[in-house]
Amino acid sequence: MVINSRFFNRSELLGFLALAVLLLLILPLSLDIFRLNLVAKYLTYAFVGIGLVLCWGYGGILSLGQGVFFGLGGYCMAMYLKLEASSVANTKIQSTPGIPDFMDWNQITQLPLFWKPFHSFPVTVLAILLVPALFALIIGAAMFKRRVGGVYFAIITQAIAAILTILIVGQQGYTGGINGITDLRTLHGWDIRTDHAKFILYFVEVVLLFGCIVAAQFIRLTKLGRILVAMREQEDRVRFSGYSVANFKIFAFCAAAVFAAIGGAMFTLEVGFMSPSFVGIVPSIEMVIYTAVGGRMSIFGAVWGALLVNFAKTSLSESFPQLWLFGLGALFIAVVLAFPNGLAGVWADHIQPHIDRLLASRRSKSAGLVADGAPAE
Repeated sequence: MVINSRFFNRSELLGFLALAVLLLLILPLSLDIFRLNLVAKYLTYAFVGIGLVLCWGYGGILSLGQGVFFGLGGYCMAMYLKLEASSVANTKIQSTPGIPDFMDWNQITQLPLFWKPFHSFPVTVLAILLVPALFALIIGAAMFKRRVGGVYFAIITQAIAAILTILIVGQQGYTGGINGITDLRTLHGWDIRTDHAKFILYFVEVVLLFGCIVAAQFIRLTKLGRILVAMREQEDRVRFSGYSVANFKIFAFCAAAVFAAIGGAMFTLEVGFMSPSFVGIVPSIEMVIYTAVGGRMSIFGAVWGALLVNFAKTSLSESFPQLWLFGLGALFIAVVLAFPNGLAGVWADHIQPHIDRLLASRRSKSAGLVADGAPAE
C-alpha cells in the first residue's frame, strides 16, 4: 500500500472539507437540538472508529473489546460530574451527605479512596487519557510480548469486556451497578442539561474529533504508519528486520484506547450518564461494525460509518422496533460481502476514478483552448 507523503492528498482534503461543512454548518443549521444531540452521540463512536482504523486497519490488530476503553473514559468523566452533583447541599437528606446517592443507598459511609482524585477536573482529564492507556499497555504487553494475536487476541478482548461489565455491575456501591452513574447535572457549575449547553458541547466534540483525525493522519503518514502496514502484511519480515513488533502493536492498541476513551468522556457529557451497557461485548462489536462499514483503512470512512450506521439504527428502531437488529446485521453483511473495503472503498474504487477522469478531461480541454487562442510567433 502506498502512503502519500503529503499530509492530505486531494481526495482526503475534499473529505475533510466535506465533513467540516456537514458537521459545522449544515447539521447545526438544519437540525433541532434533539436531533443535533443524537448526532453528537453518534460522533462519540467515531472516536472509537478512528482508533480502530489505526489498530485494526493499519496494524492488523482486531480488538473486540473497545467498549472497555470507551467505558473507562466515560466513567472517569461521570465520576467527576457525579461528585460535583453530590455536594453536601445537594445531598443533605442522605444518611451521609457529600457522597453519591448510590453509595448512600448501599450503606457506604465515606467516599472511596479511588474516587477522591476526581474532585479535580485537570486530574479527571489526565485520567481519561492515562487510565485507558495504562490498561491497554498492561493488556498489550501481556499478549503481544507472548505473540498472542489474530483471533485469539480478539477473543481475549471480548472476555475482558465481559469481565469488566460483570465487575461494574457487581460493585454496585462503588460504580452504580447496572444503572450506572446517573443524574449528572453540571460541569464547573455550568448546567449541561440545557439546550444551549448541548449546542456548545456539540461544537466542542466536533473540534476534538477533527483533532483526533489530524493526530491519526499524522501517525499514519509517519514511518510508524508504514511499519504498521508492513507488520500487518508481513509480520515475520518486520521482526527479522530488527523491529520490535510487540512494541509497535502495543502503541497502536494504546492509541486506539485513548481515542475510544475521549469518545466515552464526550458521550457522558452529551447523554448525561454512563452505564455498563456501553462497556460489554455487544457495544464493542457494534463499534467494529461502524468501522467495517465505513472502511477500516480510512480515517474519514470510520467517521462516516459511525454516522450512517447509527442513523440507520435509529431510523430502523423507530420504524421497525422488532426488526431493526436484523436490518443492522443485514446491512453489515451486505457491505462486507459486496464492498470489503467499506464505503470508503466504494468511493476510492468506483467514484473517485470517474471524478479524476472528468477533471483531467476538463483540464485537457482548457489547455487546448489556451493553445488554440495563443498568438503565433
